[in-house]
Amino acid sequence: MAILQKHGKNSCPDLASLKENPADNVGPAGAQKKWAESSQNWTRPVARIWTVVLLLGTCLLYCARVAMPICAVSMAERFSWSKRETGMVLGSFFWGYCFTQVLGGYVSDRVGGEKVMLLSAAAWGAMTAFTPILAHFCSQPIVSMTVSRFLMGLLQGVHYPSLASLCSQKVVESERGFLMSTVGSGSYLGTLVIGGIGSLMLDLYGWESVFYVSGLLSVLWSYCMWKYLLKGEGPIITLESLGSAGTQSKLSKRNLLRLFRQPAVCAVIITHLCTASTFFTLLSWLPTFFKDTFPDAKGWVFNVIPWFVAIPSSLFSGCLSDHLISQGFDTASVRKLMQFFSMGVSSVFTLFLCWTTTFPTAVAFVSATMGLTTFSHSGVSVNVQDLAPSCAGALFGVMNTCGAFAGVIMVYFSGYLIETTGSWASVFGLITVVNLLGLGTFLSFAEARRVDIDLAKGRYHNIHI
Repeated sequence: MAILQKHGKNSCPDLASLKENPADNVGPAGAQKKWAESSQNWTRPVARIWTVVLLLGTCLLYCARVAMPICAVSMAERFSWSKRETGMVLGSFFWGYCFTQVLGGYVSDRVGGEKVMLLSAAAWGAMTAFTPILAHFCSQPIVSMTVSRFLMGLLQGVHYPSLASLCSQKVVESERGFLMSTVGSGSYLGTLVIGGIGSLMLDLYGWESVFYVSGLLSVLWSYCMWKYLLKGEGPIITLESLGSAGTQSKLSKRNLLRLFRQPAVCAVIITHLCTASTFFTLLSWLPTFFKDTFPDAKGWVFNVIPWFVAIPSSLFSGCLSDHLISQGFDTASVRKLMQFFSMGVSSVFTLFLCWTTTFPTAVAFVSATMGLTTFSHSGVSVNVQDLAPSCAGALFGVMNTCGAFAGVIMVYFSGYLIETTGSWASVFGLITVVNLLGLGTFLSFAEARRVDIDLAKGRYHNIHI
């Protein structure tokens, strides 16, 4: 608790000084008032309610995201798509996903992450529900599906930056690890739900039902969040809030650029880039690895068991990190410990796959790798909120954009290695090297002190002079 009190004392005077020194104030008074209001942390009961709601929202996010890969084979047969055309439809999502990360985080920092998340969820939920209609009534289904998946990527790209912004403004430092790890486990839960129930619906009712159900449930989630958590406030984003945001936008952009000169911020970006790219590579190539190495293995085993391990592992990492911080351990040291498990220990099990000869052993090593990887939810993913809670959404957007681009490149490069070397050891070795590079950077330069306040101090003093 001493650490929490120390951080609280460091941060509060700086925020309070904006009110005590009118000469140094920048921007309209209304904008400063909004910042003061948004800085109020949730009480523990309210935080628990939001945790459950955000967990369900992330689960539905992945249900809607994975609906197309689940139905891709059936849709390809229905509309006579080639492998290349199917790949174009699936890949268009990630290109859209890259472009709204920074914008979504920036807007979330200005008007509130819950508002951006709500609007985007209603939009991508409706888009998912209308997907079968677009496919059947468009003369060129390949075009309509490619465009719809690109728009899905654009709309879903704001989810995690807005989540980071919301968490940094509403959750105390000692509870952020649990919230982020719990909400992060929603991605694994959503993959399991749509993989199990979605596949069953696909067989019984056709591929259209998967889109209808996942889309309508997402819209229902958005309505319930607006009705019961936001108390039916409308309009969701007012002209006043947008006007206040516009007044502060230039200052925020300048601050964001200055943040990139901080070693701790650069370390967070590089580490997230490494962990995201290796995760995307494992996610993309592990099914092929099992099919090539163990052709007689049951697909549901290696597609389900690692995700069952990942969910409790993610929850455990959040509880552990928050417990250590509440017991007085240094926040930066706890973040580094979580990242060590995520990138260091997991790499050991990844290397073990190079010499695995039995299917049960391979499943065990993959499950351990995926489970340990989830510890990053309590490491680098939360560290950005420690460093710059005032612009955590925009900064997380930069991180996620870099990670998404790096992930696409590394997935393609891994395929090239498999074709040229004919060995999976080259891919697992590449994953290990990238993980160790990111881990070394994080252990060397990561911090947990706020760096956005120091920049704000300098900015106000310069204006006063």
